[in-house]
Amino acid sequence: MTNAYRTEVRAAVLRSTTTPLVVEAIRLRNVGPDEVRVRIEATGVCHSDLSLARGKLAQPLPSVLGHEACGTVLEIGAEVDTVAVGDRVLLLWISPCGNCSFCQRGEPHLCVHGADRSGEPYAVDQENRPIYPGLGVGSFAEQTVVRANAVVPVPPDIPVTDAALLGCAVTTGVGAVTKVAKVAAGSTVLVLGLGGVGLSAVLGARLAGARQIIAVDRNPDRAALAAQLGAGEFLLADDGLKHAVRSLTGHGADYTFDCVGSAATIRTAWSLARRGGTVCVVGIGGKDEVVQFNALELFHFARTLVGCVAGSLDARRDLPQYFDWVRNGDLDLSLLATGTAGIADVERCFTDLEQGRAVRTVLTPGPEAD
Repeated sequence: MTNAYRTEVRAAVLRSTTTPLVVEAIRLRNVGPDEVRVRIEATGVCHSDLSLARGKLAQPLPSVLGHEACGTVLEIGAEVDTVAVGDRVLLLWISPCGNCSFCQRGEPHLCVHGADRSGEPYAVDQENRPIYPGLGVGSFAEQTVVRANAVVPVPPDIPVTDAALLGCAVTTGVGAVTKVAKVAAGSTVLVLGLGGVGLSAVLGARLAGARQIIAVDRNPDRAALAAQLGAGEFLLADDGLKHAVRSLTGHGADYTFDCVGSAATIRTAWSLARRGGTVCVVGIGGKDEVVQFNALELFHFARTLVGCVAGSLDARRDLPQYFDWVRNGDLDLSLLATGTAGIADVERCFTDLEQGRAVRTVLTPGPEAD
C-alpha cells in the first residue's frame, strides 16, 4: 500500500461529525491513467461543506472536505489529453461519466455516476487507513487527485479566487436563474437566503435583466452587500415578509428562489410567488424536511415548482460564458469573497458561516513541493 500512496500533503481531515477537523499529513494515491494531481491554490468554504462536517449530508469518513476550488496541474495520467502539467484548472464536484442516459441527453449535472468519487478512497493517513475526498474533490488540502473529467482549464486572465467560486456558488446561483428558472427580462425576482449561492442568484437576476430584485434574509447585515450586487430592495425574513412582498409587487414575485432548502423556507418561497409564477428550490435540505401542499392550492395557484442541482451546469459548454461575464465585469465576484484563511482555520470559517459573519472565506492551502 505504501508504494501506491507516495505524495504526502497537509490536509484538514474530518474524522467524526462531532469533532473538529484537524490538519494532518496524508498520502495521496498515485495518479491513475485517467487522473490528475492538482495543487490547490484557492478553495471556498461552502455551506455544503458545513453540512457534511455536521452530518446533515452524508459523506464516508474520514474525509477531506472542500469542493469549490482552483489549482494547478502537477501530474497527469498516461491517458489524459485534455489538460497538461502546469495548466490552471477549476475542479468539479460533479464529474460526469459521459455515458449514462442523463449525460447522453445533455444533463451532466444529473449524471448517475457524478458523485461516485466521494465514496472511493483517494488517500491514506499515517496509519495507512483510507481517506475519502469530500464531494469527490477534497480541496481542503495542499493537493488532491481527481479524474481528468473533474477539471476544466481556466484562462490565464481569470483571477484564481473567481475561478474557485465558479466551482460551486456562482454557477449554482447564476445557473438557477438563467438555466433552471429561465428568468425573463423585465420580471420580478425574489431571492430568499443570502449566502454565497443566494447572492450569486441576485447577480444572475441582474444578468437576466430582471426589473425588480428583492433580496430576503434574516441577517440585516446582508442588505448592503445585496444592494451592491444588484438587489433593489432588501427585506427581513420575519412575520411581516409576506405583506411587504405584496406591497412591493402587487401579487407576488414572478420568480422566487429558495437558497436555504428547509421545509419552512420552501413554503415561504412558494407563498411569495404570484399565481402562475415559478418557485426554484436551490438550497439543499435534509431528507427529513417534509414540504406539504394541498391539492386545491396546486390547482389554484398554478405555480411551477422546480428543483435545482448545481445550476444545471454543463461545465465544458457553459464555463466559457461565465469566463466572459467575469472578463466583461458582468460578474464582479470580488464582493463574494469576504475573507481569506489557511486550512487550519476551517472550523473558525464554519463558525463564521453558522453565525452569518461570512459569505465566502477562501482558503489558500499553500503550495506543496512537487
